[in-house]
Amino acid sequence: MSSLKGGVGKTTVTLGLASAAFSRGLRTLVVDFDPQSDVSTGLDVNPEGHANVAEVLESPKEKTVRAAIAHSGWNRYHEGGRIDLLVGSPSAINFDGPHPSTRDIWKLEEALAVVEAEYDLVLIDCAPSLNALTRTAWAASDRVLVVSEPSLFAVAATDRALRAIEEIRRGVSPRLQPLGVLINRTQPNSMEHQFRIRELREMFGPLVLNPQLPERPSLQQAQGAAKPVHMWPGEASQEMAANFDLVLDRILRSAGIDAPPAASAPGRTAAVSED
Repeated sequence: MSSLKGGVGKTTVTLGLASAAFSRGLRTLVVDFDPQSDVSTGLDVNPEGHANVAEVLESPKEKTVRAAIAHSGWNRYHEGGRIDLLVGSPSAINFDGPHPSTRDIWKLEEALAVVEAEYDLVLIDCAPSLNALTRTAWAASDRVLVVSEPSLFAVAATDRALRAIEEIRRGVSPRLQPLGVLINRTQPNSMEHQFRIRELREMFGPLVLNPQLPERPSLQQAQGAAKPVHMWPGEASQEMAANFDLVLDRILRSAGIDAPPAASAPGRTAAVSED
């Protein structure tokens, strides 16, 4: 998931999509590429005893990559699902310079090539910037899901993100495509939100995805408890779980992955970058 503006909920979306994939039985790897490392906490992973993404960027060799992958605590809830995490680290900020070399940009792609055959889906939670970490994540991805919110500054950031994706596609990775714009934290009764949603649709047309994700405290409660939203009680949680199922369906169709609704292992791996 990707956004060039912080605070729009990209990590929340990453965890929601991981929950949807987990409930469907997909073998999923989540890459914590944001130096804040919040997705590691949400997936109930203790980083002690593991290498991390900063060490992988320093040396993307198989031994280091495998040492940086931890099993999510979610796995104890569902025998058919599997969620692993490429552990994040605040030290990743040391690799987020404004002018990455070509070699640096391809380091995550090199690292994921070691393990991608073992997963059906790879989700990357990116840093909220357009420096080296985001460019490196995009180079390793097939699709970018841009997370926005219905606010003036988020609209401008979405426009910058889509332009930057096109720049990376033309100059670095021809396979890269925008998956779409996911509007998060909407309040249906807010006139300002409805105005900004119309503005996003006018600017980006069919790239704006349905459903839009409403603001729901239960989502934060589930993630604060480090549990999948699909297993959190209450109607609001199940509403959000159904929304994430629909977004996951869009991702799987875009990546050409044939995934039935029940737990089963499809045949291809897709990387989705979140920022």
